[in-house]
Amino acid sequence: MASTLDLTPRASARGVGSNADTIVYDYTTAGAAFARATRPDYFGWIEHVRAAGGCTRPIRLAGQLLTVEPGTGRVVEQRHTDGMPDAVIYTACGNRRATVCPSCARTYQRDAYQLLRAGLVGGKGVPDTVTQHPAVFPTFTAPSFGPVHVRAVRKHTCRDRKRCDCRPDPCHARRADDPPAVHCPHGRPAVCWARHEPGDTALGQPLCLDCYDHDHQVVWNLFSGELWHRTKQAAERHLAKLARRRGIPRVQVTTASGNIRTVPPVRLSHGKAAEFQARGAVHFHALVRLDGVDPGDPAAVVPPPDAFTVDDLVDALRHAAAQVAFTTPEHPDHPAGWPIAWGEQLDIRPITLTGHGEVTDSMVAGYLAKYATKSTEVTGHRSTRLTADTIGDHADPDGDHTARLIDACWRLGRPTGTPVPLSQRPRDHRPRPGFVPRWECPDCGTHTRYAACPVCVARRQSALDTESTKPATANPYARLRRWAHMLGFGGHFLTKARRYSVTFQLLRDTRRAHRQREEHGHPAVGGPLVDDDTTLIVGTLTFAGAGWHTTGDALLANTAAAMARERQAAGREELAHELGTTPAGAVPAVA
Repeated sequence: MASTLDLTPRASARGVGSNADTIVYDYTTAGAAFARATRPDYFGWIEHVRAAGGCTRPIRLAGQLLTVEPGTGRVVEQRHTDGMPDAVIYTACGNRRATVCPSCARTYQRDAYQLLRAGLVGGKGVPDTVTQHPAVFPTFTAPSFGPVHVRAVRKHTCRDRKRCDCRPDPCHARRADDPPAVHCPHGRPAVCWARHEPGDTALGQPLCLDCYDHDHQVVWNLFSGELWHRTKQAAERHLAKLARRRGIPRVQVTTASGNIRTVPPVRLSHGKAAEFQARGAVHFHALVRLDGVDPGDPAAVVPPPDAFTVDDLVDALRHAAAQVAFTTPEHPDHPAGWPIAWGEQLDIRPITLTGHGEVTDSMVAGYLAKYATKSTEVTGHRSTRLTADTIGDHADPDGDHTARLIDACWRLGRPTGTPVPLSQRPRDHRPRPGFVPRWECPDCGTHTRYAACPVCVARRQSALDTESTKPATANPYARLRRWAHMLGFGGHFLTKARRYSVTFQLLRDTRRAHRQREEHGHPAVGGPLVDDDTTLIVGTLTFAGAGWHTTGDALLANTAAAMARERQAAGREELAHELGTTPAGAVPAVA
């Protein structure tokens, strides 16, 4: 049978051999690759799959491509995938997670870097005047839900935090003002004198699993997006009051409907990335920029009034983070709800645009772009969306830290306004009016005397529990089950304000148009584009499958893509060496 080895060179991803669509019994992976390489059309096939060469699970599309004259609608050329290699078009999956598809995640990371940096220095449709705007790099963390193992270094002397070799302090040493008891109520030690190394698996794990508030943490992850939204609003209100005290008038703008509104003279624009800590709680890194308001064009990006400085922006964010807090709706397990607020650790650093300083535009853009491709891997957990059939493999109320967090998501996200499913009700075998004769369910084979099969009813109920809750239902905690594989966090890992920068779609369309101009006769897949001859390329393509046909195809395509990436990286490094700058493909990091 087909090999399931990792076939993506220089990447730590799951083996793409498991994604092969057709299992070849006559060859090993090397044999299947040899059979493909000896075909007469091999080089044409390599060129055909180049767009998705490094993808671990490419999307296969079948159908036809029509070249149409926009004015007359006349079909100039017609191409069908039946005449192409493998009778399909390969396109990359576009997954942002580096553990799922390193190649697509790298593309996403580079796009995120350009998008975030453009909001600080301009370009790609953003005016260059944004360099005059005050900008800061804040980090908002979650509160404590119980003591966990940490590695605390008072003063770093290392140059690279990723390879920090500084001597840390004891994890949880007992202080002089601490109570005399050194054990928690469950009899476990409440102190830890270990000086943990950076890769210690104990980091982020609670000192006592039974004392740790797993329910509160998953609920905090669920409502963290709302907390950020309220924090930004509070910061803007603080800035509006500051403008009023300084005598700066409000601005009258005309809305799209023709109405006239009076708005504050300043507003915030942001780009934000979410990151999972080792304990499984999310915290947010953000790029916050202070903008002004143009009365003639409310959508324009203009500098704020001269009276506002970066110190005002820092004070507004600190004030908002300290005062914003709310309580979640009641839950049967916690009628008073859970308090939602930020943790005590709040770090706000001004951003310099000169390329020199503690925090520069390239550093923070690279930092946020790096974390936009990650997920729950830091906790040791990675899985797809959980269902009633798979939840038992990951959730355990008496298991480790991650298993208890997933169990809390599934338990708190249960339907609270519906009766107990039939499969969980006590059965009474005495004859009752309305019962039917014993029968066998044709779907699952269950023997029952209920009018409806209780097993099938329970399965349908479980399926409903994991469906999307948009629009929101009466149960605000229902999303916990849908996002149990994300430990309750259901937001996007990279978000931005509309006016902060350009969109991912614009960057992708620009890249597709550039590739189409380079490759005449090979139109890009993903939508109609107009070429130099003013003809319209229309694709009527349908989904034909996912993954490579064989593990040999995956090996050849990914190896060719890896060699191409190495040549590109070498070219960028050589060009950067000549210009004396940072390579364009490199994503800088901030400590």
